[in-house]
Amino acid sequence: MTTPQDLSQASDATVVVAIGRWRQDALAEAYRRHAGSVFALARRLLNDATLAEEVVQEVFIRLWDAPDKFDPDRGSLRSYLLAQCHGRSVDLIRSESSRRNRESKDHRRTAEAGYDLEHEVWDLAVADYVKDALVDLPEDERRAIELAYFGGLTYREVAMKLDQPEGTVKSRIRAGLGRMRRSLADAGVGGPS
Repeated sequence: MTTPQDLSQASDATVVVAIGRWRQDALAEAYRRHAGSVFALARRLLNDATLAEEVVQEVFIRLWDAPDKFDPDRGSLRSYLLAQCHGRSVDLIRSESSRRNRESKDHRRTAEAGYDLEHEVWDLAVADYVKDALVDLPEDERRAIELAYFGGLTYREVAMKLDQPEGTVKSRIRAGLGRMRRSLADAGVGGPS
């Protein structure tokens, strides 16, 4: 049996077999050997260190979850991890591009729809209700919503600006929007709470 000390001298295939046996030291060894290369590729493709770190994390989590997908007969572990990194990075680029295109279409559609005076007055009244609902939110929820919806930042950018985990920011935004929805419904604006 391979001891933890042996892994530093073990082949990549042996390290992956140890990962398959849920040995965290094996995953740490694989990370020590290849994370730098995976990060460099992700950073070059994404041009963003934070996104690159997320991709590195996902690549190694996938290795941990499914080490049997690595076939040493088809290539080295480094090649396998770099291929995983490339695929995940391309997925991320496509996802971000699709999101931007959707937002751009929504903005254009709204601008092309035009406004009449009655619609504009109604929008101003709703805007006042929204401002009131926003002011009533706890500071952490209000700040996250302001940055995301009025500042035009992505959730990831809001998380970086507030120095908070992205999941926390999403939770605060979701909770804040729920409070605002209930507040607006109580004021007779929008759907049921």
